Amino acid sequence: MKIPSVLLRFPRYFFRSTPFTNLHFASRAHFPCIESPGPVHHHREWMCSWNGVRRGLCQQAAPERQIEGLSDREQRLVDRLYNGLIQGHRACLAEAITLVESTQSRKKKVAQVLLQKVLSYHREQEKLNQGKPLAFRVGLSGPPGAGKSTFIECFGKMLTERKHKVSVLAVDPSSSTSGGSLLGDKTRMTELSRDMNAYIRPSPTRGTLGGVTRTTNEAILLCEGGGYDVVLVETVGVGQSEFAVADMVDMFILLLPPAGGDELQGIKRGIIEMADLVAINKADGDLVVAARRIQAEYISAMKLLRKRSKVWRPKVMRISAKTGEGISDMWDKMTEFRDLMLTSGELIAKRQKQQKVWMWNLIQENMLEHFRSHLAVKDKIPLLEEKVLSGVLSPGLAADLLLKAFKDSL
Repeated sequence: MKIPSVLLRFPRYFFRSTPFTNLHFASRAHFPCIESPGPVHHHREWMCSWNGVRRGLCQQAAPERQIEGLSDREQRLVDRLYNGLIQGHRACLAEAITLVESTQSRKKKVAQVLLQKVLSYHREQEKLNQGKPLAFRVGLSGPPGAGKSTFIECFGKMLTERKHKVSVLAVDPSSSTSGGSLLGDKTRMTELSRDMNAYIRPSPTRGTLGGVTRTTNEAILLCEGGGYDVVLVETVGVGQSEFAVADMVDMFILLLPPAGGDELQGIKRGIIEMADLVAINKADGDLVVAARRIQAEYISAMKLLRKRSKVWRPKVMRISAKTGEGISDMWDKMTEFRDLMLTSGELIAKRQKQQKVWMWNLIQENMLEHFRSHLAVKDKIPLLEEKVLSGVLSPGLAADLLLKAFKDSL
């Protein structure tokens, strides 16, 4: 009996009640390789045990062997995008991000080969840089109207004038009815979009929660491979749960408008406690007094939150993207954060943890996709959904029936 390869990606708890004790496998040939965003190693073997069954999983394939599975046209596409990317061609970067955002199965395979080559190149460059990260990843979130796009343009222009290369990954919410997205973030950064040392890429969420897209991690890696040393990720920013970007970046910044609420908002468990820096924007004109008051309230509120770093305590600053006041000081605080985290080793440890989170996010995505398309479940889904809608079955019981049908088919 062959087990589909995607089942190897399921968490162990999913199989606790599955009777595998009578199954025997004579060869490892039944188990295709597990793809992972992490580094590829030769002759590595994983051994898993589920209910007393020990099964050897296949060796990870080297990038050269992965390329052998591609057609000549696909190999040429990978080579062209890779060579153009590391040479700093923005058109190749844009095409590469489009490729990794594709949901077509064949293009997803090509994208994984490209990502593995970029990751290998990235690791080699980090070794030449004494193991230090090549780029500074910054996540930016905040409620609508906080001035995120205006801030990014002002901040990005300052960085490019200081000879930095800046990439902006702007996440745009997708419509729940039509599925489309406006992707208008780039139009609000007119000056920065014309800067040859900056790259702006709006992407739709396509139903992904947490304020980011399904492929934000991949896009960050491609931008770094393209030579951009500062990567800004602007989230959707619609609520207190939009902090998934904190698991993708080195520093998470929360941008708030003046008079955005009292200090109770600051001690709510959610986006506030994930912030490494809180910036009160629009601190100019008539809003200066309100900005000072909200800054004082948030400084007081942040003292009640548990400290997440041994070397850094979150700061609260006032800035004005309109006048540029405080932008330079904010960058100084950001570089101070990066240096302290790098010296203490927390930055490297944080990135390693993020690699694991990235892997499990991919596992969950593939697991759900396979579950929905499995023959034992696919035909039952519409019928059970109809029973749930009519009130005959509770959602929990319907889910149990689907899971039972799936496990019985194994």
